[in-house]
Amino acid sequence: MSHTTIKDIKIIDIPRIADSRGNLAVIEKDCTPFEIKRVYYLYDVPSDAYRGGHAHKEQLEFLVALSGSFTVILDDGESKQSITLNKPNKGLLIPVGIWRELEDFSSGSVCLVLASNVFDESDYIREYKDFELFKRT
Repeated sequence: MSHTTIKDIKIIDIPRIADSRGNLAVIEKDCTPFEIKRVYYLYDVPSDAYRGGHAHKEQLEFLVALSGSFTVILDDGESKQSITLNKPNKGLLIPVGIWRELEDFSSGSVCLVLASNVFDESDYIREYKDFELFKRT
């Protein structure tokens, strides 16, 4: 059962070190509220493409726009919110039980995803009807 709502979604500042040579962003220790078990990234996504379209039963995710921008549409079954990610020192923490869709990828954008679990197909809710049922039980 997932009672998470849009209010549980957080934008987290990623610590960075800036100097005349450029910026260095660091994700370690307590930057994410979970141990990172999987890292993947989306790139070369056409601007009219759609990614995501699922929710997780147990996995938390932390999304970062390493380059460019994209929009994340978040849905808790009752409310929706759109967040544009476009800064490599800001990450979006998505808790369990939140439906997500990614769209409006700019040219050259890269979406980094840090996940709390290794890939497990049984953790995915891929049909919106099943998501609604998950939120009600």
